[in-house]
Amino acid sequence: MTHTVLIIGASRGLGHAMAGEFATRGWRVIGTVRDETVRTPLHELSDHAAGRVSVERLDMNKPEELTALHQRLAHGQDGAQIDILLLNAGTTAAQQTPIGEVSPADFLHVMTTNVLGPMRVIETLEHLVAPGGLIAAMSSGQGSITNNTAGGREVYRASKAALNMSMRSFVARQASTSGGADRAYLLVAPGWIRTDLGGAEAPYTIEESTPILVDLLISRLGQPGLAYLDRFGDTVPW
Repeated sequence: MTHTVLIIGASRGLGHAMAGEFATRGWRVIGTVRDETVRTPLHELSDHAAGRVSVERLDMNKPEELTALHQRLAHGQDGAQIDILLLNAGTTAAQQTPIGEVSPADFLHVMTTNVLGPMRVIETLEHLVAPGGLIAAMSSGQGSITNNTAGGREVYRASKAALNMSMRSFVARQASTSGGADRAYLLVAPGWIRTDLGGAEAPYTIEESTPILVDLLISRLGQPGLAYLDRFGDTVPW
């Protein structure tokens, strides 16, 4: 049986690399981009993936696009159940600015993209995920309140901590529903990776990180409940 992964935010970088890794392993991949009219590495991957990779449009900050994606997935040719729903899209801003000096516009943009957007996607699409499947979101070790002894990147840290709390709240609500108790949920702290978001000083490359993270995601299938794990599968303190 062919498994299906839906990656939200797969146009380039880590999302694109993970799409390629899943496809190489025989998975069917649905990846989203914000602008379907602009060619991205995901489009190139789709062109050479023998039908295993499809491209969908989604800007998480536009609810109408999420509604349209839901309709396409639920009723179109991609209507099969999803085994893994991965929320990979994210952003940052004002990284060196103390939280009290961050502009409302920057704060709202980061919180909307890193917290509200992913949770809105999960709330809308969760019923398309198989009961024994996985709903995962890219968090960060910087979302750990316990581990924050150095400070810095205050808006980004706050957004990832808020994402973690929002996911815990969602899972608590789902625990009493049919299927919800059997599903796996994961917050991933992937490590500092050399992407446009991570920057050139990051110690981990996309090439070495991708198979490790895909292994982690697949390993959580059939593991009910919520975990907050790093790239090595170790628990990150909340």
